[in-house]
Amino acid sequence: MKLKEWGVFVLLGLVWGSSFLWIKVGEGNGGQPFLGIAFPPGEPVFRPFLLVACRVLFGVLGMAAVVLAKRVPLPRDPRTLAKFAFMGVFNTAVPFTLFSWGETRIDSGLASIYNGTLPLFITVIAHFWLDDERINRSRLVGLMTGFAGVAVLVSRDLGAAAGSDVRGQLAVMVAVMCYAVSAVFSRKYLRGISPITQSFMVLLVAFGFMAIVVPIVERPVVLPTPPLAWFAVAWLGLLGSCLAYLLYFSLMNSWGVTRAALVSYVFPVVGLILGITLLDEALDWRLFVGTALVVAGIVAVNFQTFAALVPKGAALRTVLGE
Repeated sequence: MKLKEWGVFVLLGLVWGSSFLWIKVGEGNGGQPFLGIAFPPGEPVFRPFLLVACRVLFGVLGMAAVVLAKRVPLPRDPRTLAKFAFMGVFNTAVPFTLFSWGETRIDSGLASIYNGTLPLFITVIAHFWLDDERINRSRLVGLMTGFAGVAVLVSRDLGAAAGSDVRGQLAVMVAVMCYAVSAVFSRKYLRGISPITQSFMVLLVAFGFMAIVVPIVERPVVLPTPPLAWFAVAWLGLLGSCLAYLLYFSLMNSWGVTRAALVSYVFPVVGLILGITLLDEALDWRLFVGTALVVAGIVAVNFQTFAALVPKGAALRTVLGE
């Protein structure tokens, strides 16, 4: 593995891992200043559905430029278009919205931790959907450990008034399940299609879906005025969606799909650090215990993948001090 590829890996982890911070900022950060910049009282900021619509629009525009520059052909087959319709809704529009809504009720760091559980949900769904992804003993242990971590995280807010924080956590967990279903669906039904084509079509469908939903759900639609809110959403669309896809596909071509997916394990670390340092989000012992259990579960589920990253005999040479 080349140093350049590791640089792409780190950059991708930072870009995607910081998305939870920018969602919070785009929605006004609860009225609190961000890096000394205050949101003017009474001025509108992004509501969850509109935030997603504008984020996806920026992503579509960015990917459209890539498609035109690369002259990538777009699909016309009705069956393929139907598959992209499913992906656009359940891989992008719905989970993006659930995360945005959920972060109006929970911290961005906690949302990033839940996103880090994605490999656990993929393991369960793939067991029933893909013939070559069965659950074995180590994966079962990992699943139990990881979901124990989720239980610890949820326990923080079981006593919250009206269960508002729990509803926010449930929203992001459903979003992660949508990601997991979509990932397995893509692997089973969209193999062989250009990654750039997939990205553009999924974002395009998602924008069309949100363009219909937003006027119904957020009537009247009020565009935000604070420049910081627009900066956050432009960042989410151009970097968190467009650039992130391009980085991921580049890494996937170099490392392969399984190894490239390891980047999702960086999200909780980045999300927690940014949430605590930049948004003054609260520390709690259950955050550390829950995150540790989730990470341990993910390592157990993907033990063979992690082992493949280490050359044969390297561990022994390390122990022997050679």
